Amino acid sequence: MNKITRVFYISLIVAIIFIAWGIISEDVLPNGNLDNVTSIIQGFIVEKFGWFYLLSATGFLVFAIFLIFSKYGNIRLGKPEDRPDYNYLTWFAMLFSAGMGIGLVFWGAAEPLSHFHTPPDGDIQEGSPEAARTAMRYSFFHWGLHPWGIYAVIALALAYFKFRKEAPGLVSSILYPLFGEKIKGGWGTLVDFIVVFATIFGVATSLGLGAIQISGGLAFIFPGIDRTITVQLIIIAVVTVLYLLSAMTGINKGIKYLSNTNIVLALLLMLFLLFAGPTNFIMDLFTTSLGNYAANIVNMSFRLTPFDQSNTWIQGWTIFYWAWWIAWAPFVGTFIARVSKGRTIREFVLGVLLVPTIFGALWFSVFGGSAINLEYYGGQDIIHYVNDMGTEVALFAVLESYPMGIIMSIVAVLLISTFFITSADSATFVLGMQTTGGGLNPHNRVKFVWGIIQSAAAAILLWQGGLETLQTASIIAAFPFAIIMILIVFSLIKSFKEEGKTVDLRRPKK
Repeated sequence: MNKITRVFYISLIVAIIFIAWGIISEDVLPNGNLDNVTSIIQGFIVEKFGWFYLLSATGFLVFAIFLIFSKYGNIRLGKPEDRPDYNYLTWFAMLFSAGMGIGLVFWGAAEPLSHFHTPPDGDIQEGSPEAARTAMRYSFFHWGLHPWGIYAVIALALAYFKFRKEAPGLVSSILYPLFGEKIKGGWGTLVDFIVVFATIFGVATSLGLGAIQISGGLAFIFPGIDRTITVQLIIIAVVTVLYLLSAMTGINKGIKYLSNTNIVLALLLMLFLLFAGPTNFIMDLFTTSLGNYAANIVNMSFRLTPFDQSNTWIQGWTIFYWAWWIAWAPFVGTFIARVSKGRTIREFVLGVLLVPTIFGALWFSVFGGSAINLEYYGGQDIIHYVNDMGTEVALFAVLESYPMGIIMSIVAVLLISTFFITSADSATFVLGMQTTGGGLNPHNRVKFVWGIIQSAAAAILLWQGGLETLQTASIIAAFPFAIIMILIVFSLIKSFKEEGKTVDLRRPKK
């Protein structure tokens, strides 16, 4: 099952053309350069289909919650006798590292601080207690149940068809109940190509964020280092070598150990700030924000601004995030499916939805809460650093305000680096699977090729326009895959119903 397929060659050619376009377009095609064209496409998608992203993300979450309470929750992701390959701690560490990683560290302090100074509703006064409550609520929303609902749907589908139905580990195979043998031809190739395309640019966005923040952290710790594109490209090159070395060791060595390292470093950093910072304030904020999030989740899930066309906050934040999560879904979903064999659907969905959501909420409370506390009660101007030096320095500006700030900033850079390596490592594995017929152990040379391609894509996107171009790429890549995910939901329902006719689903098999 490790034979290189035509999806590999088609995807590789398109990726190389994209990278070449990014390199030559600035001088050769001044009006048709990569940044201009992708910005036009992104603007069209956001303007015309923002509602589609909102409805899709909420629909996937509702479907995942439905499975918890349905009789289908008793189905095991594998044969009746199969049991999980990994304990809960390792499983949570691996899915969390793949599913959030760099983004959580990048936005942990920066997003709440941004919403605190630029509230989503123009009626809320900047820097007020209401602005702080709203900032935390939307941070919980953007990193909570919705993204993990998206991940749960695609991961569940892949694991169910791979381990229970013994289908190839390809996204196209999930659609067999809907399209039959047709999906094994050109349509299946198109679906798997879209998966590879979305994975490359979804992960490239995250790798770009990592390079930006590592350069920002190094500049903050060592003032002699400049936050230039050259430094960021050097960081990408160095980390590429490291994650390719990790990818060659396989999932049970490199990714497993790095994922556990990520969790240790993340907990160390979070616990330090929790106890060095305003502990009572943080825990009070966590508790009230969790309730605020739960009370307003339905309203936020469907919020657009049809009567205030000048308000682009939803497009810039919520729609970008939903597109980013959907673009990440094939990569994260394939990886989570690979490490979830033997769990019941109910156990799987509960674990994927609740544990990362609660951890993410606590993370934002600690880092975002500390940033807001420093401004609201401490009289410090953290946003000044952000405005002058970029979003990437928010975390380091917060850490600097507490004892051992430099040491903790170094820990933060290490954490971003290990998340960078883990995300890229996992992505090379997934891209290898999707381009070798769904094999669970793709050949190292295939992973090596995809490792180089995704780093090159991240470098080109950074070179073309930095953070905005990275966000643009995610929104474009997500659009076709969102349609595929809707088809996946219907395919799963059809397959579950067929299984329910022949198997007793009232309780899991012992």
